[in-house]
Amino acid sequence: MRDRHTTETVVDQYGADRYRPCRPADARRAVERAVAGRRGADGPARYDARALSDAVLVASELTTNAILHGGGITDFRVDVVGPGVRLSVSDRSHDLPVAVPATDDQGRRRVGGRGWPIVCRLAHDVRVADLPAGGKCITVLVPLS
Repeated sequence: MRDRHTTETVVDQYGADRYRPCRPADARRAVERAVAGRRGADGPARYDARALSDAVLVASELTTNAILHGGGITDFRVDVVGPGVRLSVSDRSHDLPVAVPATDDQGRRRVGGRGWPIVCRLAHDVRVADLPAGGKCITVLVPLS
C-alpha cells in the first residue's frame, strides 16, 4: 500500500491508458500537490518556496521537451523522497537530450534550447534510461531545501 501523497501519476487522471499525454500545466500542478501534501513526523513538512518553484520549473521543462522533441509524454511521475522531489518523464524517443548553443554560427541568438541546461542546473542525480518497450525515461531529483 502506498501513501497517497508519495506518488502521483498525472496520466492516470485521463483513464487506464497510460500513454495519453499530459500537459506541462498538469505536471506543475502535480508537483505542487505532492509537495503540499507531504508530511513530516510532526505534521505538514516545510519546504522552501523557491525550491518548490525550481521543482515546478523542472517538471515543466521535462514535459515540454518530451512533447516537442520526444514524440510525446508516455508517463509522468512525481515522488516526494526525503528532502526532495523525484520527477520521472518518459517519452517515445531514444534520442538523448542535448544543450543547444545560445547563438547560431552567425552569432544570432537562438529561440529556445534552454530547457535541458535549466534541468541540469536545478536538479541533482539526473538519469536517462532506455525503456524496454521503446523510448526513454528521464529521472531527476530536485531538492526542496
